[in-house]
Amino acid sequence: MRESIAPNERLAATLRFLATGMNYEQLKFPTLMSPQRLGVIIPETCIAILMCLKDYMKMPESQSEWKCIAQGFENRWNFPHCLGAVDGKHVRITPPLRSGSYFWNYKQFNSIVLMACENSNYEFIWCEVGTNGRISDGGAIKNTIFYEKLVSGGLNIPPPETVGGSMFELPYVFVGDEAFSLRPDFMKPYAQKLLNTEKRIFNYRLSRARRIVENAFGILANRFRIFHTSINIALPKIEIVVLTCCVLHNYLRKNSSGYVTEEEMNEPNYETTLTAPSPDDHRNARNSAKLAPENFSDYFNGEGEVYWQNEVVFS
Repeated sequence: MRESIAPNERLAATLRFLATGMNYEQLKFPTLMSPQRLGVIIPETCIAILMCLKDYMKMPESQSEWKCIAQGFENRWNFPHCLGAVDGKHVRITPPLRSGSYFWNYKQFNSIVLMACENSNYEFIWCEVGTNGRISDGGAIKNTIFYEKLVSGGLNIPPPETVGGSMFELPYVFVGDEAFSLRPDFMKPYAQKLLNTEKRIFNYRLSRARRIVENAFGILANRFRIFHTSINIALPKIEIVVLTCCVLHNYLRKNSSGYVTEEEMNEPNYETTLTAPSPDDHRNARNSAKLAPENFSDYFNGEGEVYWQNEVVFS
C-alpha cells in the first residue's frame, strides 16, 4: 500500500495554507499533495490544532480570573475594571452559490464576521465566527453565546468595587466602539456632538483600552495572510480555519518573545489620537447604563487622571 501522509507533513501544509493565503491549487506545488487531498487534510489538521491548544483560549469562569484581566488593563492601559475589548472583523470569503447579497457587507465585499474579546496582552479570551457580513457588529454580537451570557448574567462578572486607592466605586465592564449598545457592563465612546472636556478625556482613556482588539486583529492578519485573501472553501470549514488562526495567535503571544508591538515599545503612547465616533444612534439605554460612563468620566478627570492625558487630547 502507498505510504500515508505523515503528521508533520500535514501540519506543515496547514500552517503554510494559513500563513501564505495560497489556495489549494497553488499549495499543491510546495506540498506535493493534490488539491483534493489538501481539502481533507487542512480542515482535519485545524480541528486537531484546536483540540491540542484549547487551553490557550479560555473564557474566564471565576471572578478572580476576571479581576486578573482587569488588573492587566489597569496596569498597562490605565483603564480600571476593564474585562476585555470587544470588536468584530469581517473575514473575506467567496460566497456559496445562490447566496445573493446575504454575505455582502458595507465595505463592499462578501464576508462572515469574527467577533472577539481581547485581554490587555492582545490575546483572545473569546471568539465566535459565522454571522453573515451583512449584519453590523452591533447585530452580530447579539447572535453570540457570549452576549446571551452577558445579558443573562451567566459570565460571573464581579460586582462593582472601589478602585484601589480611591473612593470611586466602578462596575466591571467590557469596552467597544460606537456600533455596540450601551449597557451597565459595556462601555462605548460618547458621540462626537456631545463632547466637552471631561467626555473627550473619557473617550481618549476608553480608546486606549478599546484599540487592543483592533491591534490584535492587525497582528492576526499579518501573521496569517489567509485573512488578506478571499477564502474559497465551505463555510463550516472557514469557521474552523479562522478559529485555528486565533488559537495559534494566542499560542505565539505566549511563547514567542521576538514579536513586540509598537504600543509595547512606547508606553504610554503619546501619539495616540482621540477616537472620533459617529453620531449617537439614541438607543434607549437604561439609566444605569447611562450612569456608568459618567462615573468613569468623573474618575478619569479626578483621582484617576494620568499626567499626559490633557497633552494628548488637546494637542
